[in-house]
Amino acid sequence: MSKKLVAYFSAQGITAKVAKNLAVQAGCDIFEIKPETPYTAGDIRWTNPLARCNKEKISKKDVPIADKIRNFSDYDVVFIGFPIWYFSAPNIIFTFLKSYDWAGKKIALFATSGGSDISKAAEKVSSQLGGSGEVVASKLFTPAVTKADLKQWAESIG
Repeated sequence: MSKKLVAYFSAQGITAKVAKNLAVQAGCDIFEIKPETPYTAGDIRWTNPLARCNKEKISKKDVPIADKIRNFSDYDVVFIGFPIWYFSAPNIIFTFLKSYDWAGKKIALFATSGGSDISKAAEKVSSQLGGSGEVVASKLFTPAVTKADLKQWAESIG
């Protein structure tokens, strides 16, 4: 039996809600990907060109993460959740990917968004793995996703 983990970043709590429900439905451990310096409401106001999220995205800057997953090697399947920022994952997700060895792991991406899809995010995440690990699925969820739908999706991953 494989050991599973839900790792997620949530800026406003929407992705966190989905991640927590997914972890329960799939019987997974859970880990919140938190930046060392938490985001403020102004930091994620994408309509402000000087907002932190814009500066990070434009400069392709790594975002230092506050904590590490202990015993990461124990996990076979990792669900990674995030809000879509600029048709992709936030930079903190790419920092997260660089922090671990993904060899032999199945990776399933899930995201929340107000209007973007996940296809470009999945493509960019896959390219960051350098041939290590395998993105086996990606899914965009609304905040209203049912627990039954989360369970069914998780079971389809294995």
